[in-house]
Amino acid sequence: MEPLISARNIKKYFDVGEGVLKAVDGITFDIYPGETFGLVGESGCGKSTAGRTIIRLYEPTEGELIFNGKNIYELSRKEMQNVRQDFQMIFQDPYASLNPRMTVEDIVGEPLDIHGIYKNKKERRDRIIELLELVGLNEEHSMRFPHEFSGGQRQRIGIARALALNPKFIVCDEPISALDVSIQAQVVNLLKELQEKLGLTYMFIAHDLSMVRYISDRVAVMYLGHMMELAESEELYANPLHPYTRSLLSAIPIPDPEVQKDRRRIVLEGDVPSPINPKEGCRFVDRCMYAVDKCREVTPELKEIKSGHHAACHRIGEI
Repeated sequence: MEPLISARNIKKYFDVGEGVLKAVDGITFDIYPGETFGLVGESGCGKSTAGRTIIRLYEPTEGELIFNGKNIYELSRKEMQNVRQDFQMIFQDPYASLNPRMTVEDIVGEPLDIHGIYKNKKERRDRIIELLELVGLNEEHSMRFPHEFSGGQRQRIGIARALALNPKFIVCDEPISALDVSIQAQVVNLLKELQEKLGLTYMFIAHDLSMVRYISDRVAVMYLGHMMELAESEELYANPLHPYTRSLLSAIPIPDPEVQKDRRRIVLEGDVPSPINPKEGCRFVDRCMYAVDKCREVTPELKEIKSGHHAACHRIGEI
């Protein structure tokens, strides 16, 4: 199958005065139609910046993103307007991502207005009601303001807005992390239902590893701007190759006392180094118990270790 999206050596750097902050530093992957591509890692590793750079909310420093045979980073602003219909985003904070002065009808209808999709007000309103019903809300919600809704309902409004233009690809930027635990599963199940119904492709960014396992077909692990490991979801969780992935997965509690008591938690020593002016070599080297001199001198490439399972570590096979 042809990939829907091919990211090639994408970099996003920020000039922060005392140096260059390398938030995303050369990531490469494909996302296929109809799949959910999970992106995990601890806070500050560059996950959200990667998502925003991929759909060009941030201008990339380097790299290319192939969609429909075109590198979208080379498109003009006018050409990009057409691509925008296919790329949408669900934001992390449902309290900050909705304009408090707009009604739900205007929030969901804004993408339709910008792209001039509907000829008259009735068509526009019918589409907005259809979108609200698709995410579990109804017509009477359309005239209310965001402050009248709970966090879970607000996120549903954000999802309805993202679906307004019938996109092919949606970046879900930690869409459940600001919600109550009781609501998180509802929102994730809604995303899965919409994917099946509308044939959507997701990039699902999160740090909740158990939720990523539940929703994702393939998972990539990021650390300090680099991609450390990439594999199908079940394969990654059953057979992690990179020391960082092993450490992350060891922190997930298992709801079985017999299994849990025999597990060994891998606790990482030291702090996450600064992403400003990072040195050559593996980004994980200062916290890795298996590091050797080569790890400090040469940056490991993300290589296919076995079919569909990639890792960036000089010592795979030895540890």
